[in-house]
Amino acid sequence: MDSFFALMEGFGTALQPQYLFLALVGVFVGTAVGVLPGIGPAMTVALLLPLTYSLDPTGAFIMFAGIYYGGMYGGSTTSILLNTPGESASIITALEGNRMAKAGRGTAALATAAIGSFVAGTFATVGLTFVAPIAAEWAVKLGPVDYVALMILAFLTVGALLGSSIARGLASLSLGLFIGLIGVDQISGQQRFTFGVPVLGDGIDVVLVAVGLFAVGEALYVGSRLRKGPVEVVPISKGWRNWMTREELRLSWKPWLRGTAIGFPIGTIPAGGADVSTFLSYAAEKKLAKGERKEQFGHGAIEGVAGPESANNAAAAGVLVPLLTLGLPTSATAAIMLVVFQQYNIDPGPQLFSGNAALVWALIASLYIGNLMLLVLNLPLVGLWVRVLQIPRHYLYAGILTFAALGAFAVNRIPADVMILLVIGVIGFFMRRVGYPIAPMVVAMILGPMFEAQLRRALSISQGDPVTLVQSPFAVFVYAALGLVFALSLWLKRRERETEEVLEHLEDDELVSTDERSVRS
Repeated sequence: MDSFFALMEGFGTALQPQYLFLALVGVFVGTAVGVLPGIGPAMTVALLLPLTYSLDPTGAFIMFAGIYYGGMYGGSTTSILLNTPGESASIITALEGNRMAKAGRGTAALATAAIGSFVAGTFATVGLTFVAPIAAEWAVKLGPVDYVALMILAFLTVGALLGSSIARGLASLSLGLFIGLIGVDQISGQQRFTFGVPVLGDGIDVVLVAVGLFAVGEALYVGSRLRKGPVEVVPISKGWRNWMTREELRLSWKPWLRGTAIGFPIGTIPAGGADVSTFLSYAAEKKLAKGERKEQFGHGAIEGVAGPESANNAAAAGVLVPLLTLGLPTSATAAIMLVVFQQYNIDPGPQLFSGNAALVWALIASLYIGNLMLLVLNLPLVGLWVRVLQIPRHYLYAGILTFAALGAFAVNRIPADVMILLVIGVIGFFMRRVGYPIAPMVVAMILGPMFEAQLRRALSISQGDPVTLVQSPFAVFVYAALGLVFALSLWLKRRERETEEVLEHLEDDELVSTDERSVRS
């Protein structure tokens, strides 16, 4: 009941006119940027981060919550109409949703994604409301050794799950750790890894790394592969009175609930994330389908859109549980949200619900409001998003580079920050070219200093005895869970390969049928 009354106080804050307006702006702008080709939620959040600098903490977090949910929704529109997922969690949506769009059922695909996102977001936010305070009470009892185990779990699972190769994921993780340790050692006061460059003495701001990797790196990568001509967008049928037929609603409502049930728990664990939940949801829907519905998978099954989209958005809310209660970002988007807390000198963790209760409950209340705004706003505006998708890419990414440079300069108002942004952007470009994942680098840069502080604290308490790191029952449990997570990651990689083989087979069938039609004509 305490959580319920605290939530009501949060609604009292979030429903104030100025905060409702900020939530609406966040939802609209987050969707508008997230719907652009190749721009996922992490890049959306990183790119729009400077918009919150001039706001008070409550207003900034409410607006950011809208941007977060809006960016998640925008990615589904791009995947369905362009077959261009902005992140790995949207691959499944592109697999089935784009097939539906090509078959003239794009309206139904967009509608089931939007309604599924609303259903999953609402139930998952209810789960966040009641799980997070309990998790915060439990997290207060954790010691330095337990936090070291949790961070090792987060490091290794994020590095292993967010890339095509475990080795490349861990290499990206190591690079992020190195960048995070640049600057002055907080204990000894000595400079490290600055190479005599004065501007590096204070370290590299994580905002520069996030914007450089996601915005600048992506813009340079797309620019290097830019093709002439307009972007081909699958047209959708007009007349939104027939969003979904009664049969499509019947096929969708169970996947919405199952996706929510899969996505939220996986998002809450430090090794979770939307990637895992979407693949599990798709596998579950495919296994539960029978007869003709099973054969429809790979050819535009609406269950294959409804379930994974629900799992994706439920996991997005679930990711906030370890972020708010432990200070652990388990996805790239959550890592950038942690930056917002740091900008206002607020440390997410066990003390957040007691030290900043009004702020955190206003944030949770704004998630309910933003989720409803998304449904009401975006279904009628889908025609607008289709036109936004047709913006020429050379104009689009030139604007992204300009906005990123202005945002980097606004952090500390130092011209050198723009040069650091460019260097990190070039690193991000080459990482994309050679297939190294970006997300582990950002997560490691943020968690690296926190991990170092907890490790030193644990070793100082034990007088340098490393055995203390495995003496805590909770730490032993975490390390055992780590082995299970790696086994799960290997299974998911195998499922991904099977999905890719299905895609290649379908493309070959389409080519053969096209050749047959041309021969007959």
